[in-house]
Amino acid sequence: MPITLPPLPWPLEDPAIAEAARAAIADGSWGQYEGRHGERLRQQIRERWSASHVTLCCSGTMAMELALRGLRVQAGEVILAAYDFPGNFRAVESVGASPVLVDVEPGRYTLNPQHLDAAFSPQTQALIVSHLHGELAPMSQLRQWADAHGVPMVEDVCQSPGAASDGRLAGQWGDVATLSFGGSKLLTAGRGGAVLTSREEVSQRILVYSERGNNAFPLSELQAAVLAPQLDQLDAMNERRRLGIAQLRRLLNERSGPELLLDDSHGAVFRAAWRQPARDEEVARLSAAGAPVGAGFRGFGRRSSRRCRKPVDLSESAIAAESTLLLHHRALLADESYLTILADLMAAR
Repeated sequence: MPITLPPLPWPLEDPAIAEAARAAIADGSWGQYEGRHGERLRQQIRERWSASHVTLCCSGTMAMELALRGLRVQAGEVILAAYDFPGNFRAVESVGASPVLVDVEPGRYTLNPQHLDAAFSPQTQALIVSHLHGELAPMSQLRQWADAHGVPMVEDVCQSPGAASDGRLAGQWGDVATLSFGGSKLLTAGRGGAVLTSREEVSQRILVYSERGNNAFPLSELQAAVLAPQLDQLDAMNERRRLGIAQLRRLLNERSGPELLLDDSHGAVFRAAWRQPARDEEVARLSAAGAPVGAGFRGFGRRSSRRCRKPVDLSESAIAAESTLLLHHRALLADESYLTILADLMAAR
């Protein structure tokens, strides 16, 4: 009989989240345009990330577009990695700018700072830096380059809320940062996002753009209500996932299985990545056995030069796009018996 895994629920059943939803429904606050739930969530985010201004919105994808608009990015160029979330490329186009692609670091998923000088031009209006697949970009180096060149940085923290490096949280390095509350994320409300900044003029531009008689890109009060207890529990949940990674790595090592390409010391993992040939066939095999896996991003390297500029070789991004498998973080919250079966499946040839 073939090995199969039991289904893993996500979001998890949680009494605090259920009570928050029940209370919002019971007192009618869930149906307000603006109310105490949204303000509580904004305050939690302001305190955790030391951001003076927080805009809640309908998705992480929209948060990126609003961040660029808040920085007054228009016709010009925006630098980003050739391996990244596709919505970031589209957000650049949506504001009227052109993407400029740089490669990721060898064997990793974050932007290579060595390529920034080649990508820079008088038309450069912003730099997008994403933390992906359990890795954090080298933010000290990137911040230094951005400051030296007068380029504002948008930090995409959608996969890494709670992660930190060099004594600062991911999301505290950029001029603007974005969060996602999508259905699969570490903080989830089904949909939703946020823009964080300490630059008042950026926040004001976002407010003006979003105002269409009312907020055109809102996060609902009910969504805010269920997110607040998740922020309270974020550090504890990230620690559970870190322990799950350690267990899975040990089990894979015992079986000579694939190597997980992530640095869990940063403190937050949304999807754990590994690489191997015949990626799509492997995704199909593992998915058929019930494993919560999928393929990595397709990347932007093959996109037309009419849509983007490619000043450097993008071979590392191409390798990442062709060979990456991703394990959803809910597997890292499972018990050791589940992880043992998962490791057996991943190590099978």
